[in-house]
Amino acid sequence: MTIQQIFPQSSHFPLQNLYINHNLRQYAGRERPYIYANFVVSLDGRIAIPHPTKPGLKVPENVANDRDWRLFQELAAQADLIISSGRYLRDWADGRAQEILRVDDPKFADLREWRKAQGLKPQPDIAIISGSLNFPIPEVLMANGRNVIVFTTANPDPARVAEIEAQAGQLFVVGGQSVSGDQMVQKMAELGYQTVYSAAGPKILRLLLAGGVLNRLYLTQVGRLLGGSPFSSILEGDLLETAVDAQLHTIYYDAKAIDGLGQLLLAYDIGKKGAQAA
Repeated sequence: MTIQQIFPQSSHFPLQNLYINHNLRQYAGRERPYIYANFVVSLDGRIAIPHPTKPGLKVPENVANDRDWRLFQELAAQADLIISSGRYLRDWADGRAQEILRVDDPKFADLREWRKAQGLKPQPDIAIISGSLNFPIPEVLMANGRNVIVFTTANPDPARVAEIEAQAGQLFVVGGQSVSGDQMVQKMAELGYQTVYSAAGPKILRLLLAGGVLNRLYLTQVGRLLGGSPFSSILEGDLLETAVDAQLHTIYYDAKAIDGLGQLLLAYDIGKKGAQAA
């Protein structure tokens, strides 16, 4: 399963460990955590379509694929904290979500061993961003020594705060009417987190970009056009006050994906000038 690197140089690499070899944990130990995010998109930029039988959106089945899922797992494996949302927990309770890092899946046993060799817990801790605090916390998420941390907005309901703290242990107010990406990441640094993976959606991505705290963005672009409404892209919400520069880090072409249709694997360093080889 060979991947062709196109940029910054021409080469070939195995699919397995392609993103592990980006070695994102090398950036640990800085003043604040290294934050990275990932999306799989159609050629017309869609990351989600309406669920056919339930409220809300879902990743299109004709865009999702096992080869991208492998790379998703490699990114998750390098984190000591994964960012998610209250919506993820509601989807979990409704049977529409699964564990983000699948280290119990035999296909990803090597990633479990990799984390063990790095001195990491089997599962990263999980950070939930929510203004409403309207979500359940499944007990399975707190297995294997995992911590659940909740970040919310000013003046949360005291009774609900007490419930969450009794169950999950930690809740922090990081912002006024909305969560501040900068304040949130500062709190993550105070808690000792160094490598943080955002597995959340376009609203969380905007929060990270507006706060100036995202370091790298990974995109898998599948060669399929979907169309449809509503349009769900990697970034939603109000216009950013300042455009965010994204400097190309790597491009790979995965010719064998989607039964030979192929997909591009792109990585961008955010707010940086000059690319580096992986």
